[in-house]
Amino acid sequence: QILYLKPPWTLANLLKCYKKHWMAVFGYVVPRSLLSTIECLSKHLYADKPFDSSTVRVLLQESKNLLHAFSCRSDYNGVLPQAYAEVTKLCETLGEVRAALVEQDLSEDIMVLSENAACEKMEATVPSLQSTEEKELHPSFHVAQENRHQEIWSVLEGVWNTMNLYSVELFQKLDPSAVTMAAKATFEEAFLGLQKLLAAVKDIREGIGR
Repeated sequence: QILYLKPPWTLANLLKCYKKHWMAVFGYVVPRSLLSTIECLSKHLYADKPFDSSTVRVLLQESKNLLHAFSCRSDYNGVLPQAYAEVTKLCETLGEVRAALVEQDLSEDIMVLSENAACEKMEATVPSLQSTEEKELHPSFHVAQENRHQEIWSVLEGVWNTMNLYSVELFQKLDPSAVTMAAKATFEEAFLGLQKLLAAVKDIREGIGR
């Protein structure tokens, strides 16, 4: 009777209901600071402009934060873990696409460097060109280094997303009221996954150390 918008709801309607009833209802179920997440989703999903990959990544991560917060209350008859898994897949797909683009850019930079090196070898008879070559190569190497940083960030983001996914699985396994889904990973699989994750983090730490 007091609901701001009556069902059936669209996503836009749900976000409006969240904001309208946040302090009186939803703020008692999940952390109230997540209102910024609702506002972020509402602002970007219905803006009259195309998304770039960075915005999509932010929206997916904010969606995962919201789903994870509600999962601490209930799995909502298995619907919430399924939604979380789908958003996680989208995050992984986006990460793969971004990594592929980075790799493509890196390959193009290497090709440009190779072409420059061939031209510079032909002109190497002029000693005065040596300092010019170093100045021309420097920006390209800088781009390659920047791409490497993005590649490392993509790997760390993948580790973080995996850790979040298994955390949700473990919380649900430890909650006696949670409904077990056939497609959901078993406790043993989750434990083995955490062991693999631990090894991956160890490899990353050793790599950073090197």
